[in-house]
Amino acid sequence: MIDPFLEYLSFEKKYSVHTITAYKNDLTSFRDFLETECDQESLLEVHYPQIRSWIVFLVDTQISNRTINRKVSSLKSFYKFLQKTKQVELNPLSKHKALKTEKRVQLPFTSKEINEVINQIEKEVDVTFTSIRNKLIVELFYSTGIRRAELINIKERDVSLSDKTIKVLGKRNKERFVPLLDTVIQTLKQYLKFKQEFTIGLEELFITEKGNKIYETLVYRIINTYFSQVSSKQKKSPHILRHSFATHLLNEGADINSVKELLGHSSLASTQVYTQNSLAVIKKVYNQAHPKSHKTQ
Repeated sequence: MIDPFLEYLSFEKKYSVHTITAYKNDLTSFRDFLETECDQESLLEVHYPQIRSWIVFLVDTQISNRTINRKVSSLKSFYKFLQKTKQVELNPLSKHKALKTEKRVQLPFTSKEINEVINQIEKEVDVTFTSIRNKLIVELFYSTGIRRAELINIKERDVSLSDKTIKVLGKRNKERFVPLLDTVIQTLKQYLKFKQEFTIGLEELFITEKGNKIYETLVYRIINTYFSQVSSKQKKSPHILRHSFATHLLNEGADINSVKELLGHSSLASTQVYTQNSLAVIKKVYNQAHPKSHKTQ
């Protein structure tokens, strides 16, 4: 019963493998709970009290409300699918209200931190395939705002050195063209020369030292390792570089609709998340500079 839903997410909704795996884990977790705690095997005869018991169980495991909301959202989507396919009449989660969560502000890297990482890579004693590749990864994330999965799946043919653009395959197989800075083009040319020595014929742009396609955990480790040396921020991931790209553009006065297109967002609401940091910067400057913001002694 779960498998047809996962196929629907893959072939019709065009969700990524990572997202589908998360849905599968959430649904399997609920099914296991039903069997062990409620002595019930059928997912077609579920009522909200059983789901509420599952939520209480999840709360007791001390995972965050945000994670619980995501799991419940997976279940809600599953039952919407069962409604759509006429397998159930009502969605047991139709009136469910999400648990309250604290607004999580993700701090972007500063321009100084990013420049320090790039300078650090450039100062490495030996200019190697690995150092040039890592530098290109950092520069691409920060100068284009692409997602980690998008970077991993870039093919050599997607890069146009003459047009200074790169074709990116985003969520739900939506293509977009992103401009490349001259500095990134220079690093890209260096990297391609090194890459020829490692492999011939592999269409993926980014590869490992063994000549295989690069993978998600390695990309995360590259970013986390370099930025751990220059930043004390709690999160140091490829997504924070994407976050930094958008925030810095907006802080410099970029049009939000242009940033939306560069990020590959389908709605403006997704891009507006990044305006929160821009507003935070404005508020900080205002409170520090305005005479009336200081309490009189």
